[in-house]
Amino acid sequence: MSNQVTLITGGASGIGKAVALKLAAQGINVVISGRRDDVGQAALREIAAVAHSGAQARFLRNDVTDETAVKDMVAQVVNEFGRLDMAVNNAGISNEISTIDQSNTDNFRAMLDTNVLGVYFCMKYEIQQMLKQGGGSIVNLASIAGLNGIPWAGAYAATKHAVVGLTKSSALDHAAQGVRINGVAPGATKTDIIAKQLDGSDPNYNEANISAMHPMNRLGKPEEIADAICWLLSPASSYVTGHILNVDGGFQAK
Repeated sequence: MSNQVTLITGGASGIGKAVALKLAAQGINVVISGRRDDVGQAALREIAAVAHSGAQARFLRNDVTDETAVKDMVAQVVNEFGRLDMAVNNAGISNEISTIDQSNTDNFRAMLDTNVLGVYFCMKYEIQQMLKQGGGSIVNLASIAGLNGIPWAGAYAATKHAVVGLTKSSALDHAAQGVRINGVAPGATKTDIIAKQLDGSDPNYNEANISAMHPMNRLGKPEEIADAICWLLSPASSYVTGHILNVDGGFQAK
């Protein structure tokens, strides 16, 4: 996989950054994108510090809810590196803990824009490029909320169910064309999203309670999710497409 090129949205923190660090350390060129320039530049320095065998790292400030910006981002990657071998569509938000009847419609629209349309836009232009060059591998970030009903998270769960549908359907469309498309469904993982939700404002929503939902009785680590993503991207999973890999501390086995 050395000298290949990977694009990771939401790659400046959490799971996305963990993937970028692992790939760069294997000699893979990594382009991360995100909305916050300061966070992106800080992540870029970390990634560049571990890059192996001359691998290059880039940060592109980008908003996945803007289709034109996403199209231009993919074009930028191809213009600089000549190709796009792998992509991780990781950018996502969870902005509300609420039942549907008490939820805020604008919050739901924001989640749809990032979690669904953002993944759709990225896949659209990533797949177009991969078809031109004869193949590639894509991993989308779903969630246990994309495979189950989750109390107080109906709106978020709806967006992640959509990611599962996009992943499986597109995988079937391109299975014979060398483009593999898979997803991961993490359990609760120690990322910025979870940290904000566990800010103490709701005494019933704390790390102990969330951990107890998982048979391993703990939150996942970004690096653990990244390991699964890197495997799905790699030739080691060459006969895997349309699969949603649970990385959830046993949640799905209950």
